[in-house]
Amino acid sequence: MGEREVMKKLTFEIRSPAHQQNAIHAVQQILPDPTKPIVVTIQERNRSLDQNRKLWACLGDVSRQVEWHGRWLDAESWKCVFTAALKQQDVVPNLAGNGFVVIGQSTSRMRVGEFAELLELIQ
Repeated sequence: MGEREVMKKLTFEIRSPAHQQNAIHAVQQILPDPTKPIVVTIQERNRSLDQNRKLWACLGDVSRQVEWHGRWLDAESWKCVFTAALKQQDVVPNLAGNGFVVIGQSTSRMRVGEFAELLELIQ
């Protein structure tokens, strides 16, 4: 990583001191350049693949079993309904003025704990 021509995205899942040292070593190899700053982000892990599979299985079940205000919604629409309920999202008119848009958090950005709350709400 000594050259700064093309910087690839590196992600380290730290589960042990060895993983932590690998991440530290990678950062130490970066040559600082004031004209091309590098961003290092430390955050909780996003939802797991297992959580994602469970989400879509649950949403599929709901979409086949629940009629919502006289309509049968697909799994994607149910995801919006449940996410809006969990995050208490807002609704604004769409640009055409003939409908509404839910403003809020994407499930792909949810951390593992938030995603677990969403799954619990659906079940």
